[in-house]
Amino acid sequence: MTADDLAEGLGFIRNGLERAGIETDPDGLLAEANGPDGLLVAIAGEQALLRQDGGGASALLPSGLLGAVPLRERAVLGRFGGQAVAAGLLDPDALADPSEAGLSPHDLRTIAVGGLVPPDELGMLAQAKALLGWHARHRFCAHCGSPTVAASAGLRRDCPACRAQHFPRTDPVSIMLVVRDGNCLLGRQARFVPNSYSCLAGFISPGETIEDAVRRETLEEAGIRVGRVRYLRSQPWPFPSSLMIGCAGEALSDAITIDGEELEDARWFSRDEVGAMLERRHPAGLITPPPMAIANYLMRAWLAGEAEFG
Repeated sequence: MTADDLAEGLGFIRNGLERAGIETDPDGLLAEANGPDGLLVAIAGEQALLRQDGGGASALLPSGLLGAVPLRERAVLGRFGGQAVAAGLLDPDALADPSEAGLSPHDLRTIAVGGLVPPDELGMLAQAKALLGWHARHRFCAHCGSPTVAASAGLRRDCPACRAQHFPRTDPVSIMLVVRDGNCLLGRQARFVPNSYSCLAGFISPGETIEDAVRRETLEEAGIRVGRVRYLRSQPWPFPSSLMIGCAGEALSDAITIDGEELEDARWFSRDEVGAMLERRHPAGLITPPPMAIANYLMRAWLAGEAEFG
């Protein structure tokens, strides 16, 4: 099984949109998306609005489906099958009864875990939610504090007062499977579902490399020193707007000292244990995150020999 095969179930990594060149004429593309042949990805608060599409559901709505429902923000996303696509943000209660329009609201985690939309649409949802969430959180200028306005079809925000331009950001996160002597290091936070263990993870600090972030976070959270680091795969994580950078790390020590703040437990797991956890047959009922999460991929990649250090 190849690394691509192992990643098949990862959520949000496939995006069917053609995004190259949208900055050439973003306002024209947004006008096209708002027209009769355009498509809309609608986010209501923290949930996406899905419509029934044959035997399944779709996040791509005809542009006129919401009628006169006010949108707080619109932003161009790209093209899908030649049609222009925009994202629209509406208040959670803007539709009194979404079912009257043939729509149903779902959070993105539920959509990804349940496979409610085609895989190519998951990436569109991640893109839309991250972009619209950025607009919602950046209504004031970080330079002078004045209100900002959406510009360039939602690809940036401008400050009329000081003329500063603000662009969407993505927060990089290192997530790592640390291995040593045929075992891997997994931990759990108090907020995890019961009996669930996952890879350690943390935001990358300014001026820090991915490799050093892996080493620092592992040392801070579990007291384990890490030497060599290998990049394996990344995953957009729109909660609200992160990029999970999946790595394998080579442990140089094995004595665990948890920090007591980030983690409530951490331990070494054998290959057999991890395999049983992934398949939900661990004798103690221990489990892993679902296949849509990159932590699940990192564990399966390790079992397949893709995260070794020779």
